[in-house]
Amino acid sequence: MPSPVKAALLGASGYTGADLLRLGVNHPGLDFVALTANTHAGKPMASVFPHLAPARLPDLVTNESVDWNEIEVVFCGLPHGASQAIIVEILKANPKIRIIDMSADYRLEDEGLYQQWYGAAHVAPDLQKQAVYGLTEHYREGIRTARIIACPGCYPTASLLALLPLVKAGAIKTEDMIIDAKSGVTGAGRGLKQNTLFSEAGESLSPYSVGNHRHTAELEQEIGKASGQAVTVNFTPHLIPMSRGELITAHVKLGSAANAAELRQIWAEAYADEPFIRIAAKGEMPATGHVRGSNYTLLNAFDDRIAGRAIVIAAIDNLVKGSAGQAIQNFNIAFGFPETQGLEALPLFP
Repeated sequence: MPSPVKAALLGASGYTGADLLRLGVNHPGLDFVALTANTHAGKPMASVFPHLAPARLPDLVTNESVDWNEIEVVFCGLPHGASQAIIVEILKANPKIRIIDMSADYRLEDEGLYQQWYGAAHVAPDLQKQAVYGLTEHYREGIRTARIIACPGCYPTASLLALLPLVKAGAIKTEDMIIDAKSGVTGAGRGLKQNTLFSEAGESLSPYSVGNHRHTAELEQEIGKASGQAVTVNFTPHLIPMSRGELITAHVKLGSAANAAELRQIWAEAYADEPFIRIAAKGEMPATGHVRGSNYTLLNAFDDRIAGRAIVIAAIDNLVKGSAGQAIQNFNIAFGFPETQGLEALPLFP
């Protein structure tokens, strides 16, 4: 097994950062030597996340105080906009560093598309073009050698793992594709927002970013590449009153497939050797509780009563397979560790 890799985590005070540490502290190949959180610099990690107190972690520091020449891999858990600029500076300081970015800044291949969806020009379009989309099961070979691994958003992770094999096989059509998605409130980040206050979000299911959620761009990029043509996806996310978990329900037109059983067979063949993809038995309803705290994706397909259509469902933990777990899975591939290292835990239930 390779020697431990010296790692930095940017944005360690967020939910994604906390879950990456929860999973990574016992990984024999990860040595966290720098944790940054500018607003909490100088504090021990346990004062920000008490549940991490048993781990022997360095105190939080500012991004500017890190010596990048001592680092081999950077996990970036900063918001979009902040990531792209600091990644430029890191790679200038140490071009050998590899970046695993959990923000949206390097996911889109078209810089014009980035500006359209994120409201500002990308500061490093050359680096943007070098990044590999980090959907592990579909870009494994590129991830092995990529300088920047751009982990997908949580909604695209669940949606694309379900849809890409079916699109590539021609089993479903790309027109009139409707994705209804629901996520726990950790997907909105740890910052103070009115809509995620307990009194606002508790006992209340609400849609948001209706018709213009930024993850739509990723979905259309990747489904378009799989189908070989430009696509338009109807995508609507919802905030559901639970801490973690994500479930997507995609309503699709059948292509070459005759029914849901054939869709499940395509998944079975495409994902036969994938350690974190599970295809549910016929009739089994995927639920977020069946993957909570784990890096697993649970898939199933159902016949629609409307002729020529099917309903595809995927469940993931938005903080694990949808973010931190996928980042560690990509780290394992990029640095030569067993792909399941640090991610073997079964789901928590109940």
